[in-house]
Amino acid sequence: MLTDGGNKELHRLRTGKMDQITNVMEYQAIAKEKLPKMVYDYYASGAEDQWTLQENRNAFSKILFRPRILIDVSKIDITTTFLGFNISMPVMIAPTAMQKMAHPEGEYATARAASAADTIMTLSSWATSSVEEVASTGPGIRFFQLYVHKDRNVVAQLVRRAERAGFKAIALTVDTPRLGRREADIKNRFTMPPHLTLKNFEGLDLGKIDKTDDSGLASYVSSQIDRSLNWKDVEWLQTITHLPILVKGVLTAEDARLSVQAGAAGIIVSNHGARQLDYVPATIMALEEVVKAAQGRVPVFLDGGVRRGTDVFKALALGASGVFIGRPVLFALAAHGEAGVRKVLQMLHDEFELTMALSGCRSLKDITRDHIVTPWDAPRVVPKLFGKLRRRRTKPVHPPMVGDLIVALQRLDNAKTKIHEITQVERGGKQRRLGRGEEEED
Repeated sequence: MLTDGGNKELHRLRTGKMDQITNVMEYQAIAKEKLPKMVYDYYASGAEDQWTLQENRNAFSKILFRPRILIDVSKIDITTTFLGFNISMPVMIAPTAMQKMAHPEGEYATARAASAADTIMTLSSWATSSVEEVASTGPGIRFFQLYVHKDRNVVAQLVRRAERAGFKAIALTVDTPRLGRREADIKNRFTMPPHLTLKNFEGLDLGKIDKTDDSGLASYVSSQIDRSLNWKDVEWLQTITHLPILVKGVLTAEDARLSVQAGAAGIIVSNHGARQLDYVPATIMALEEVVKAAQGRVPVFLDGGVRRGTDVFKALALGASGVFIGRPVLFALAAHGEAGVRKVLQMLHDEFELTMALSGCRSLKDITRDHIVTPWDAPRVVPKLFGKLRRRRTKPVHPPMVGDLIVALQRLDNAKTKIHEITQVERGGKQRRLGRGEEEED
């Protein structure tokens, strides 16, 4: 429930100028006010208890900075290259479905905003604008996100259309053999508004999501998406297209290695916006494991939970080549259309550049693992004492022993404090007795 102050602030943001919005997260409240409940819940909710949905954000706050000082940051370069394409920053747009539910221009507006920001847009298979329509908005670097349907002819047609429309890569979603249990959609009996269709499937009699007794999308996925999808299909996909394949939905080292073996050109660490399996790790927590397993053979990207430029920096410090954003685009689109999406991209650009400056980094290659501290790092305690212990022991001191050392030092400090308190009490008593002329007892 919003307080009076909260209501006034929301009213100010909703009715005022865009320059009154100071961060990406403020768009969500505006979107919630403007959108029909069914649409907002579809965009905003996660699976089951929504623990992973919350953790995707909360996990970033557990990672702290170790900034470097007295470095000349008068010039900062945040540009980067991905698959040979130069982009303005390591922030790209993730695939999000049915954007015309958020704004009449939907994917058209998002495509123009991404092009204006000189970054990459990924179009969803389940877009309300077709690959050809998005391509008609003008120049831009665009990827196509692909679900594998049971009918492989449908898949082949989609891929060929994306190629002809000038799309530069395929982001293959691999975490959706079935749709996660999204209880908000079940309660709302989610279905697309009748005036909209999944445009990429319009001529295939697959463009409509029928109303059902639970989630219409869940029923659609159950009837159309291939549950038998496996690693051989990743290899098959490479036989029908020359476009590079990004495997989207990787959370473990094992699957990272298999992605590389299957010929993936890149890996996107994603938990599908916390909309599939609840209680999987936040993507930022899974990232480093995947990066280490990839061993630099392919770029690794993070998708999920990014709302600040500081989040982008943390992902890059953990080894990501870049990040994708989804919900911030939808909420900004709902609030202010194309201008809102442009604003989101600009705010993230500026925040990330500022974070680099305050951390002592002049280019992306300056960002290192040493710039952050994570909950799973070995504690940085008493370096000299730790060094002496290492020299005296024939075996190295392992992280569990570091934890024991911390506990021992804390107990020692507590004991010193107690001794000091007792000493002070005894001294006070002695002074009072001497003041009364009493002799000190042996």
